[in-house]
This record gives sequence, structure tokens and C-alpha cells, in this order.
Amino acid sequence: MSQFQLILFDDSFRNAFKPLTFTRPLCELRIGILTIREKWERFLKSGSTTSTESYLENWNYPYLPDATLQHIWINGRALPNPELAYEVVALKEGEALIKGDTVIAFHCGNNIARFNAERKDHLSEDFSVIVSKVHSEIIHRISDIFTLNGAQIISDLELMKAESETNLSATNRQFGSFPVIMAKGAKAEACIFNTTHGPIYIGENAEIMEGSMLRGPVAVGAGAQIKMGAKIYGDTTIGPGCKVGGEITNSVFYANSNKAHDGYVGNSVIGEWCNLGADTNTSNLKNTYGEVSVYNYSIGANENTGLQFHGLIMGDHAKCGINTMFNTGTVAGVCSNIYGGGFPEKFIPDFSWGGSEGFVEFRFEKATEMIRNVYKRRKKELSETETAVLRHIFNETAAKRKF
Repeated sequence: MSQFQLILFDDSFRNAFKPLTFTRPLCELRIGILTIREKWERFLKSGSTTSTESYLENWNYPYLPDATLQHIWINGRALPNPELAYEVVALKEGEALIKGDTVIAFHCGNNIARFNAERKDHLSEDFSVIVSKVHSEIIHRISDIFTLNGAQIISDLELMKAESETNLSATNRQFGSFPVIMAKGAKAEACIFNTTHGPIYIGENAEIMEGSMLRGPVAVGAGAQIKMGAKIYGDTTIGPGCKVGGEITNSVFYANSNKAHDGYVGNSVIGEWCNLGADTNTSNLKNTYGEVSVYNYSIGANENTGLQFHGLIMGDHAKCGINTMFNTGTVAGVCSNIYGGGFPEKFIPDFSWGGSEGFVEFRFEKATEMIRNVYKRRKKELSETETAVLRHIFNETAAKRKF
């Protein structure tokens, strides 16, 4: 497959995945162990580039098509499996793979021109349409990240089998038929691993501290740390560089975020560089046991998810103070900073500062100063290009901060 270059594109659904897609293209969403990009690159054994918003391309996700290679464009919302990967690689130049109203992929040879990949009718004019005949998962809203996470952990482990090794210490207790897989440098002592319902993956140089209890399927990313006595339930991913403790169930933490103390997080997605203060709790079930409505950026209003369990969605660089309580189905935007008693509103706009008694704007200079302070702890600097990304988000979301 090295003769191909993958171009992973965002379609119009990217707005439904905000605040997470304010700071990344769709293909960089993490579901299971890997990001969607990493899944496709492994399945098709090919490198990739990205077609996304220009402000993101100017930062970490450039659009760099190689005119010497054949190009297959793939929807960043499509989760690969062996059958779908076969359909994609079988496409001939000038063919597009469609499922319902969604363009999954198309083959445009070595043409480096951009395509309006959001529009099926546009593609129909230029491509022969092939209808996908296989089962595939195409994510439509943020909650798909946690509802599909357990199955994706299992499928990602199959994809990563050659990279894995197992060396679980005798001080641990494991039961269940699925494996505990520990990558190079991973450490775990005096822990309980229940693999009755799925495997447990512990990435390179990750540490599971003593007394922790993990119930698979669970994935712990490279360099992550599970604090003493943590209770990690199934269908949970703790991303690279995270530090977590307390009780977590069916949630996905992106990279370098912390929930280092007691408290509960369930059915949630936590972006990068977030921090949840001690005893932070997320409600994931309404007192009425009814379906949960959640703010959707694409419509600018709450939307019924059809789910009974739905916790917190938190954008990158968001923070909350000790004893914070989040309502069922809360969305906290990029660089939001929440503190104080009581329940804050269910939608907390990007670059907001406050709590249940109200919010004010988190001034851009103060927000970026906070990020610089956080980055220093991990020997990282805030670049000019990332600052420009944050400025773009700050300006784009200004209308929502009419407090």
C-alpha cells in the first residue's frame, strides 16, 4: 500500500464534535486505543495527510498531498474494520464509496486538487458511486466516542498485536479469559485485573499503582499513571500522559489530562490538557431516568441523544476546581475554567470563567498564561501557531459569551 497516500478529510459533521474538533480534525479523535488516523494508517499500511479547517492546517495538521502518489480520500468519521478497509483499497481511480448519505472514501489518482468531499451530489458528478455492502461504524456525535469505545479497544488490540508483549508481575491478581497486555516499560504491582468481559492494555512506560482495580476492556496510554486504589470500569480509555484516580467508567480521556484524586467520571469524554480538581463528580444519569439532552454546536442548542447515561464533554485546556459537580450531559468548552459550589449550567461556553453563580469571559491573555504554566510542568512551550489556533477559537466563540 505504500504507493498510496491517504487524505483524511473533515465533512460537515465536524461541528457536531465541538468542542473537541475546535483543536483537532475528526481523524484525530481517539476511540479505543488509537486515533482514527492511526487506525487507517495501520489497516492500509500507508501514510496520511489531512484536509481540515485552514487554521488547523496551519498548525499541526497540514494538507500536503504528494503528487507522485495515488490519493485515497477517507472520511475522518469512518472507523475502519477489515471488510471496510478492503472496500476502500479496492476502489479504482474515479470511484467513490458511499453509505447512505455519507461519503466514506474516493480514489482520485494523483490529482492534488481539493474536492468538496462533504457533498455526495458533487462527487456523483465526478466519480462512479459504489455503495458499501459491509458493516461499518461512522460516528455522528460525541457520545459515539464512549458508546463505541469498548469494542474499539478490542479491535485496536488485534491491529496492534505484533507490537504487544505481556509480563504481568506475580504480585498482581488477574482473572478472566481475556489477556492483560503490558507494553515495554509498563509497571503494575499489587493490582486486580478483571478480564472477564474484555482485555486490558497498558501502554509503554505507563504505571498502575498498587491497589488499583481495572475491569476490561480498558486501555491505558503510554506514560499514563493510574493512582493508588483507583477503580477503572470497562469501556474506558486513559490517554497518553494522563494521571487519574478515583472512580471512572465508560469514559475516554485524551492525552495529558489529570483527574488525580477521588471523585466520579462516567460516560464522558475529557479532552487534552484538562484538570479535574479533587472530588469532582459528573452526573451521568438524570433523577427521572429519562433520556439526556446535550448541547450540540452544529445546531446551537440542546439535542436529545436518546441515551440514558451521558456525563461530561470537556474541551481541551478546560479546568475545574475541587468539589465541582457537573449536571448530566454537561458540555464545557475549550479553556473553560469552572469552580465554586452548586451545579454550573449544562453548557459552559469556551473561554468562560466561573460557576453556578455565573460566568465571565476568561480573557485570552490570562488563558494562554495558564496554558504556558501548565506546559512548563511537562517541559513544553506554547508555540505561536498554537496561540493562533486558540485566538481563532476565542474569536469564533465570542458570541456565545454574552453573560
